[in-house]
Amino acid sequence: MAEEEKTEEESAPAEKKSSNMLMIIIIVVLVLIIVIGAVIGLLFMGDDEEPQAQNAPQTREQPVQKTKRSSSSSSNYDNSRSLNEIGVLYPLDTFTVNLKSDSGRRYLKVTMSLELEGEELSLELDAKSPVLRDRIIRILTSKTLEEISSKKGKAKVETQIMDTLNAMITDGKIKGIYFTEFVIQ
Repeated sequence: MAEEEKTEEESAPAEKKSSNMLMIIIIVVLVLIIVIGAVIGLLFMGDDEEPQAQNAPQTREQPVQKTKRSSSSSSNYDNSRSLNEIGVLYPLDTFTVNLKSDSGRRYLKVTMSLELEGEELSLELDAKSPVLRDRIIRILTSKTLEEISSKKGKAKVETQIMDTLNAMITDGKIKGIYFTEFVIQ
């Protein structure tokens, strides 16, 4: 009987040591998982914040910088154009589209206004609104992050949208496009 009591007393500390060791291992593994998750999260957030930081000042600058078109439809930014020289503006609804990418995780939110040659064109644009939205969505979804993240890329998209829309309308012409919101995420 005395021998049984000794073996039970000896096995109890061994069980406590193994259960304590198991708890320590579980805690260490959980801490490692949390740290690795935090590092991965910061890496992904760091990638997403960079384009937003680049684009945030540009969205504020876009309405200030006015686009002057030459006859070849190339975009040249010219700050000498005054507000009095800007024609009738036709605001469009916000576009939220997925950008073309391998991962499919980037999207673009754009709000823009069209500068019209005359007020009569707004009636035609109202009538053709679904078709115009479709064409703009097709153009925007065909672009990658790299294509639209620079000032030159935005100007190219602007020219492409303007040329496409001008080919569809008959009552006038779109003279310019102004982005009032341009967010990439």
